[in-house]
Amino acid sequence: MHEADLNDVKSLAFIGGGNMAIALIGGLTRRGLAAQRIVVADPNLQALERLHADYGIRAAADNAAAVVNAQVVILAVKPQLLGQVAVQLAPHLRADALIISIAAGIPHAALQRWLGAQAVIRTMPNRPAMNGCGATALFAPASIGAHHRSVAQAIMAAVGITVWVEHESQLDTVTALSGSGPAYFFLLMEALEAAAQARGLPADVAHELTLQTALGAAQMAKQSADKLATLRDQVTSKGGTTAAALAVFESAGLRAIVAQALAAADLRSAELAAQFGAP
Repeated sequence: MHEADLNDVKSLAFIGGGNMAIALIGGLTRRGLAAQRIVVADPNLQALERLHADYGIRAAADNAAAVVNAQVVILAVKPQLLGQVAVQLAPHLRADALIISIAAGIPHAALQRWLGAQAVIRTMPNRPAMNGCGATALFAPASIGAHHRSVAQAIMAAVGITVWVEHESQLDTVTALSGSGPAYFFLLMEALEAAAQARGLPADVAHELTLQTALGAAQMAKQSADKLATLRDQVTSKGGTTAAALAVFESAGLRAIVAQALAAADLRSAELAAQFGAP
């Protein structure tokens, strides 16, 4: 999608002004979407005041006032609250409004049921969106046209990369991978830092080297056409230090642990979807 697609967004309403909304508003305004086209509703008046002061967006008196003229509505509320909020919004939405949900786990069928005959697209962004390095997966049924898909992707691309999934069930795996994934890397980085300190490195040195090593590895993988296994082989000399460390990971069953962790997160995502998306 091209940034020019944002020119098609004449009025954008956020229901909820939390961290992900802040990230998106920041990304969109940096990419040229006029702040006056954005309106936000949130019960936290201080949050609204900060958003207005930081970005110049308009604050709405309530949810209904935010969406009444909005071409695009982004649902950025907690999953457990989304059903109640969506049902209350439904009578006030434009008939041609595009609804984008960034609430984890809530099924498309539930959103459609609550909102009525609206164009609804589900997305699953992750927390690095707050730094413009996010990864967002999008899902829409076949009934959603190319224009709505283009607009939704252009909006979510303001905070990082975007990918489409063909089957809605794949969003549970996306949640387990990229949604929860930053925490997995933080855990590994935390463990590496602690192990280095235990072997005598000063805390600040261990911390700086851990962060730069993780960043450098990710950038190398991002910029290379080689597979991850090939990159791993390239830094692993036979009989060397890297090989010794990797042998410990392999003998401890790291691959199986990772697979089990993703399976557990995937299952939990599906359970939450069933819980919060139930009639």
